[in-house]
Amino acid sequence: MNATYQSDGVKLAYSDNGVGLPVVFLHPTPLDGAFWQPLTERLAGVRAIVPDLRGHGGSELGQLPKGGFTLVPDAPVLTMERLAADVLTLLDHLKVRTAVFAGCSIGGYVLLEIWRQAPERVRGLAFVCSKPQPDAEANLPRRAATIAQARAGKSSALFDGMALTLIGATALRQQLEIVSQLRARMTLTAQALVAVQAGLATRPDSLPTVPTITVPVLAIAGGEDSSAFPAEMDAFQDAPGGCDFHLLTDAGHFAAYEQPEKVAAFLDEWLRQFELPHLA
Repeated sequence: MNATYQSDGVKLAYSDNGVGLPVVFLHPTPLDGAFWQPLTERLAGVRAIVPDLRGHGGSELGQLPKGGFTLVPDAPVLTMERLAADVLTLLDHLKVRTAVFAGCSIGGYVLLEIWRQAPERVRGLAFVCSKPQPDAEANLPRRAATIAQARAGKSSALFDGMALTLIGATALRQQLEIVSQLRARMTLTAQALVAVQAGLATRPDSLPTVPTITVPVLAIAGGEDSSAFPAEMDAFQDAPGGCDFHLLTDAGHFAAYEQPEKVAAFLDEWLRQFELPHLA
């Protein structure tokens, strides 16, 4: 089922398919919820709730505050706090009290914020090619440059580059069709691209959050990931709720799309610990 809901007066899109354990899947940017389809269709016994994050896919961006990103003070900022609030509003809309959450890249940053805002609603957290560290200082000028390019009407060229650099080298050699498939899902407007880049630049340091995570954690890293390095994701092993850590040596940042069978198998095994009587 594909539908929409309202969060803070903005129309946001989501899909809700399957019966069983509610699992919320949060996609990476600049893609949309369709990123997860090759994986979710391989999972049984799961109610897959897949929103398009604000500004992505079928979801509107809405009005956002400015001034948070000091290098580009006039940029609207799509914060992790705003994205987390949207997801929690979706759970209220669906009358889902608790769920397991999975996130890739920015989706994982939002998971950490959901844990800070509403840990009572979280049964488990699965991070796929995402990390708890803040944006590196050296990366901030690159964010500002991306914003300048987007405002100059060069979003298409930026997306072309992302499709080639974020997909792993192995997939580029063996599954070249992935480039065109994922590139076709990169449909952010220039304004949304600006807001996302400012939000990524200003996301909080979540390393202090990891030692507070008392629910089970799954961490899946890509050995060819140029954005979230396995050594950075290793920090999730400090979570007191326990962390199952897996490394796909031949996968890039979009590991869940590049190798959906392997990622689904890891996820399926990990999800078995969550008992159905506690789903309400």
